[in-house]
Amino acid sequence: MNVIISKFKEVLYSVLPITLIGVILHFTLTPIDTPILIRFLIGAVLIIIGLTIFLLGVDIGLTPIGNTMGSAIAKTNKISAVILAGLILGFFISIAEPALHILAGQVDAVTSGLISKLSIVVIVSIGIAVMLSIGLVRIVYNISLNKILSIFYGIILIIAIFTSPEFLAISFDASGAATGAMTVPFILALATGVSKLKKDSKSSEQDSFGLVGIAYIGPILAVMMMSILSKADKITATLSYDEATSTSIIMPFIQKLPIIAGEVILALLPILIIFFIFQRISLKLSKRAVRRILFGSLFMFFGLVLFLLGVNAGFMDVGSIVGYKLAMLGNKAYVVLIGFILGVVTILAEPAVYVLTHQIEDVTSGCVNRKAVIITLSIGVGCAVALSILRILVPELQLWQYLLPGYIIALGMTYFVPILFVGIAFDSGGVASGPMTATFILAYAQGAAEAIEGANVMVDGFGVIAMVAMTPLIALQVLGLIFKVKSKKGGIEGNG
Repeated sequence: MNVIISKFKEVLYSVLPITLIGVILHFTLTPIDTPILIRFLIGAVLIIIGLTIFLLGVDIGLTPIGNTMGSAIAKTNKISAVILAGLILGFFISIAEPALHILAGQVDAVTSGLISKLSIVVIVSIGIAVMLSIGLVRIVYNISLNKILSIFYGIILIIAIFTSPEFLAISFDASGAATGAMTVPFILALATGVSKLKKDSKSSEQDSFGLVGIAYIGPILAVMMMSILSKADKITATLSYDEATSTSIIMPFIQKLPIIAGEVILALLPILIIFFIFQRISLKLSKRAVRRILFGSLFMFFGLVLFLLGVNAGFMDVGSIVGYKLAMLGNKAYVVLIGFILGVVTILAEPAVYVLTHQIEDVTSGCVNRKAVIITLSIGVGCAVALSILRILVPELQLWQYLLPGYIIALGMTYFVPILFVGIAFDSGGVASGPMTATFILAYAQGAAEAIEGANVMVDGFGVIAMVAMTPLIALQVLGLIFKVKSKKGGIEGNG
């Protein structure tokens, strides 16, 4: 019971700030229609309850599945088995990620079906599968993390030259969405399970992080290759901004409930099926342990349904309305400042952020304080949203002008920062861009892009997740350098 109360309080303090900002904006700069405001408040309640239940389910169900399967993969010590396991797990986990379906649906909607939802989901999942395999091979065979990151991001920067601006934005956004509430906890648990078998505790600690960061690369490369091979030309897009269509309070929740429930079932089924196959072949867990995992999976189902229902039916409309109305005001500084604040507080409500920050604290035995990581992450994401809005306001600014120097700086830092923090930073990039970002922040940016003359919803609106995923790479490595300086005499650096 104490665990439930503790998680509830933690979630409550995280979701309240963004809820209060929405209410304050309603009474000051951006009045919202009463039904939409009530839906927003109902959404906040659903997010708080859903996230609490979901996180309990992750602890009871998903983490043990990932840990045991990771250990089983590592025990085979066969590269073919590691690669095959990575391909199967990566594909089925990603194809079921709710945040990816949200983003793919938005891409489909704004391009009027030119880029179909199915094509994005399948191509992104193939990308995740390939890179997850490479990431698992890296852990098992002790390949340097910064070298792997440097090679693949180098390839990305070269391919980006031949990629259209529209697909550049989609590739990074799709990657961020693919590493969401379902994918991240599983990949983190998988990495811990594989790395735990290492006799060297320092190596085990370091290798617990970085797998999400490597998996994140896959969708970027996959979507970019799709752009080049399909020879896609410029794609135009519009966002239908219409407040009047959403006058009902309850109907949007009722309409979205079966769709979201279906997507969450699809998200959980592949993981459970693969778990039972592993259980039959090699795991041989006790009946009590299996029952506990199934119980945890049930918690995850109900929690994720409530969370996504709150985000989609309650928060999303408010995001685009606030973005649109702020951008229509005479003083454009408001839209940048509110963007920064929303970025800072939205990240607190991301499910995967909880899982990652708690794992950081557990793996490092408290040496790396989760509050320090969360504060650093929040500032990084706040800056990302503010810079994204600035890009919408200034037509001359393009996404690659942010991403190119950003990734060069982030990759350069990997050779000076403690390797533990390199893994944490690149994992955080994927973690930061979950369902809350893929809906509320993306809707905010798209609303602003629709209101500003000369802005392109497709190019300018979709680049925001790419920015949200990039800034933590730099911010958390800066935190790593601070820890390095502070612990010259044997602190965190001595531990990894």
